[in-house]
Amino acid sequence: MTEETEGQISLHPQVEAYLERLAQFNFGELHTFPLELAREGVRRGVALLGEPEAVAAVEDRVIPVADGELGVRIYTPAGDGPFPVLLFFHGGGFVLGDLDTHDGLCRSLANGAESIVVSVDYPRAPEHKYPAAPDACYAATRWVAEHAAEIGGDPTRIAVGGDSAGGNLAAVVALMAREHGGPALAFQLLIYPDLDFRRSNYSIREYAGKYGNISRATQYWFMDHYLTTEAEKLDPRVSPLLAPDLAGLPPALVITAEYDALRDEGEQYGRRLEEAGVPVTVSRYPGMIHEFVRHPFDDSAKARSEAATALRKAFVR
Repeated sequence: MTEETEGQISLHPQVEAYLERLAQFNFGELHTFPLELAREGVRRGVALLGEPEAVAAVEDRVIPVADGELGVRIYTPAGDGPFPVLLFFHGGGFVLGDLDTHDGLCRSLANGAESIVVSVDYPRAPEHKYPAAPDACYAATRWVAEHAAEIGGDPTRIAVGGDSAGGNLAAVVALMAREHGGPALAFQLLIYPDLDFRRSNYSIREYAGKYGNISRATQYWFMDHYLTTEAEKLDPRVSPLLAPDLAGLPPALVITAEYDALRDEGEQYGRRLEEAGVPVTVSRYPGMIHEFVRHPFDDSAKARSEAATALRKAFVR
């Protein structure tokens, strides 16, 4: 796929209806709210996402890492283990979101992929700036590889995944695992990932402030919370699209949405993975918007099913 100049806008009818309902609330832009109010607004929005699926077991626990402790939520599907394990990193611009906001998606992936899902409560900005989040996510991945048996998991079948900022963290953890010689990863699931902090491609410019996407001002609000210096935007652990070499990374599924501001960087990353010899599928969902996978749209269920199927195939030994 390539960047393109858009013609007639054709949002999916379910998305169009959703955006019309959203407009009636006349919410202000995120960057105009106090931080805790913005976080609470995201948490309250979970009620609009529908009833979450039941899973066989859910456990909140704290795991030890080098800098202290880290909260995780462990979802276990029905059946007999040991199960493969997906490390999941939630979206929210590195600032918003938490274990609860992505509870429904994690449950769906656990059931669909027949995999344990370990959702990571990584430290958020601005209280914890870069590189706190990727360091914590990598530490959690190492912990799972070393302690998989404790949670009913198989240490030889581990994947990483996430949506938006969490997709960034999944891509970064895959790069860190390659650089540090492990853990070995079977797959990376990148759902409309945020991969290029230069904020210069077509979709990020043209769709800002439209179709449910955040404005340019809010884009910079998130980045200013996460980063300390302008130079960090070019660090591959911030902008994985700028990593000089993607060879040797685990196979990937990159899910993008037609009217998502992050669409082009996800698809560019997919092309770069392919050029580096990494097995990759880039799957664009027509008429969809950012965050659609968590919504009760028909195509959301299709995307979750596609992700689960790709994980199951990657976990086959």
